[in-house]
Amino acid sequence: SAVEDLKAREISERQACSLIGIPRSTCRYEPIPDPLNEKIRTRMRELALKKLRYGSPRLTVLLRREFGEINHKRIERLYALEGLTLPRKRKKKRGILERVAIPVPEGPNERWSMDFVHDSFDSGRKFRMLNIVDDFNRECLRIEVDTSLSGHRVARVLNQLAETRGLPKYIVVDNGTEFTSRAMLEWENDNPASLAFIDPGKPTQNAFVESFNGKLRDECLNENYFLNLMHAREIIENWRLEYNSERPHSSLGNLTPWEFTELWEQEQKILTSEVA
Repeated sequence: SAVEDLKAREISERQACSLIGIPRSTCRYEPIPDPLNEKIRTRMRELALKKLRYGSPRLTVLLRREFGEINHKRIERLYALEGLTLPRKRKKKRGILERVAIPVPEGPNERWSMDFVHDSFDSGRKFRMLNIVDDFNRECLRIEVDTSLSGHRVARVLNQLAETRGLPKYIVVDNGTEFTSRAMLEWENDNPASLAFIDPGKPTQNAFVESFNGKLRDECLNENYFLNLMHAREIIENWRLEYNSERPHSSLGNLTPWEFTELWEQEQKILTSEVA
């Protein structure tokens, strides 16, 4: 500090503070450590070890659930002191794409999205995942994991979901061969749900499941080694349940998909009772 520099030149502390224009009490002040900071830092380290791809905003939500309303600046400062900042991935510059407006569903089970994701076992053998997401509450309804997923398999998975929760009005899909296969066209003819195909080369028209795919890749697939199919299914299913029940979503007001759905259902009951 400036006072220390002046003192090194054999100037007294009193004279140094007088020259700079600050009181001596300010120069001698030592901050009193806050015990809550240590508790927050300890818990933050524990959470960061479990949730390797959770950044400061999402950790803030989890910490507030335990410690109450903590100022986000305080958490960000402690987050930086712990050296937990995630490396940022630089995006390539792209031209402006024409975005197609997607009607927002007004309740759960009105519109789903489906897409495939690929990964590989520790041995190098590849496997696939069929992801099905509810576009209203961002709930992941199913992640079907196998080394091969045909159109017949997709139809069978949808029939299983139809038995447990019914089918939506629309299912948004890309133009992959599994979705355009004869098996899926026959399934569409036999069921009330309609397949809504996006334009070729326009993944932004299927933004909800594309966003989910990125989270699955970042928080689960990139953080684990999969020994075999059974091992992969177990880890991915555990992550799916955690995604629905524990992971806060900024697009849902930092609620989980299940919390958001429960709140929506309560609001609908209140509106129904008021109308009655």
